[in-house]
Amino acid sequence: MEVRGKIIVKLPLQSGTSKAGNPWSKQEYVLETMEAFPKKVHFDFFGDRANQYPLEVGDLIDLSFDIDSHEYNGRWFTSIRGWKAEKVDPNALAAANAAQNQPAYQPAPGPAPAGPAPVAPAPVAPQADFNQPADGDDLPF
Repeated sequence: MEVRGKIIVKLPLQSGTSKAGNPWSKQEYVLETMEAFPKKVHFDFFGDRANQYPLEVGDLIDLSFDIDSHEYNGRWFTSIRGWKAEKVDPNALAAANAAQNQPAYQPAPGPAPAGPAPVAPAPVAPQADFNQPADGDDLPF
């Protein structure tokens, strides 16, 4: 999955040693999306990726991530694990947004094209008077 946004929080680097004796590190961030109603997304880079993508507050990025949920003591927790971050040039983004707001079609100046030819109204059939008996009709109603 992917999301674009600006880094608004960089949390301290966490590190330690696993039960198996392997070192680990985790770098957490909070990203704010650039939608009409912005959302905040807490995510992390784990292991080698914690140092592979050095991000700072204010960086505009495209984040590729996976979502994972796990159970612990009867409660469920969801994490967003980043696997790639690409910095976005704010100037290129502004130019792309300006181009996106331009109308796709602009009519050429000049006379308006002629519309379809007018259609003559259909002839109206004469209405029958159902209150008068028809010729040869001998029914009383």
